[in-house]
Amino acid sequence: MEQGTLSIIIPTMNEEKTIGQVIDSLSYLSPKEIIVVDTNSKDKTREIAREKGAVVIEEPRRGYGVAYKTGIPRSTGELVLCLDGDGTYPSEIVGTLIELLRINDVDFISCDRMTLRNQNSYTNLHYIGNSVLNLSIFLLYGFHVVDSQSGMWLFRREIYNKMVRLSDGMSFSQDIKIEALIRGTMIEVPIRYGLRITKPKLNTWHDGFANLFAIFTSMVNRR
Repeated sequence: MEQGTLSIIIPTMNEEKTIGQVIDSLSYLSPKEIIVVDTNSKDKTREIAREKGAVVIEEPRRGYGVAYKTGIPRSTGELVLCLDGDGTYPSEIVGTLIELLRINDVDFISCDRMTLRNQNSYTNLHYIGNSVLNLSIFLLYGFHVVDSQSGMWLFRREIYNKMVRLSDGMSFSQDIKIEALIRGTMIEVPIRYGLRITKPKLNTWHDGFANLFAIFTSMVNRR
């Protein structure tokens, strides 16, 4: 594909209610490729994604990080955008994110849900849990991150190719930001996080403690 192409990676599992709308909302971007990495959806997620023009990769192994580690290497764009297939992230700002990446000459942009949050889309429990994880990253690595658990990012392919410690699970989200800060430059851009209409894949308590544990074990492994 031509230089400057945007690759969009979307992990899915039973997102038939939203995946078509998410893909349609990205239609204004060009040139681009859309790759949907699907984990054993029991509904029509894969069929809808293909009808909308996405390349669908079937990845039977469970894991948030597994999906991205499967999809990103299969993509070809100079820039890579990652976001969920549930319609909660504002795809209409992607063009602006691309401009900000270039104007600020950074390697990685992460979308910050915390700054503009509201109770309907981002509860106090999630806010507190995220804040604990952010503080842990600051204490261990010295990096100030506003939203370490955000799942929408835009980055240059070359920075991803330098990353070495990325989890197969939910902690992939914080890992990719830590790696971006260690190996390049990153900024955060506040966004308005939308309401989820599909069943969440996240287990708040289990995944929260697992991510906290992963922050500490990752630091130990770097020594």
